[in-house]
Amino acid sequence: MNDYDYENRQDQEMTDATRHVLTGIVVGGLIGATAMMLLAPRSGEEMRSEIKDKAMDLRDRTTESMKDRVSQVVSKAEHLKGGLRGRSSDLKHRGQDVLIEQLDRVSEAVEAAKKVLQEL
Repeated sequence: MNDYDYENRQDQEMTDATRHVLTGIVVGGLIGATAMMLLAPRSGEEMRSEIKDKAMDLRDRTTESMKDRVSQVVSKAEHLKGGLRGRSSDLKHRGQDVLIEQLDRVSEAVEAAKKVLQEL
């Protein structure tokens, strides 16, 4: 095993370990936040109201984020579609040019064959 493979494996192991630590921190934070909300000294109606507000805020942010993503995807698709149309048009013109060249060659060959037949 060369040094590059060894270093690459170490980097991968460090990346995996970091990912596990960060996942643990996020999950622990979510569990702690949930426990804090449920165990806080508030009335049930206040708690339900706050949860409802947070849920609506999360819904609004998610909806806005999805709209942005959809807009980006549509824009990218339109860009790709325009590029493909241009390329297909170029290919069509190239094909037509090649066809014309080949027809000219065939015509020249036919004319040459006619001359040879007339000479016989």
